[in-house]
Amino acid sequence: QVQLVESGGGLVQPGGSLRLSCAASENTLNYYAIGWFLQSPGKAREGVSCMSSSARNTYYGGSVKGRFTMTRDNAKNTLYLQMDSLKPEDTAVYYCAAGPYCWPSSDDYWGQGTQVTVSS
Repeated sequence: QVQLVESGGGLVQPGGSLRLSCAASENTLNYYAIGWFLQSPGKAREGVSCMSSSARNTYYGGSVKGRFTMTRDNAKNTLYLQMDSLKPEDTAVYYCAAGPYCWPSSDDYWGQGTQVTVSS
């Protein structure tokens, strides 16, 4: 059973940074690509970043490229999303998801999400 738990969200000022964590069940990272997504109220879900199961490939959505960095710690079965130079428009619920390849679909495994609010 694949389980994903996000954490690290909160309130941050524009220009600030946050690091989100996605704790995965054992062996998930060996077999699944992991993606980060965001969803703002009234808007469609948007892909933020996705890392292949081999970690050889990492992809970023256009709106976050150059500001967000996805990494992983295999020993801790955890992926991270380092978010720098945050903007008010980055405010959303952030989810991690696991699927056979990038980008995971709505039919794959999803966490419960963590709220990020960028505001002064």
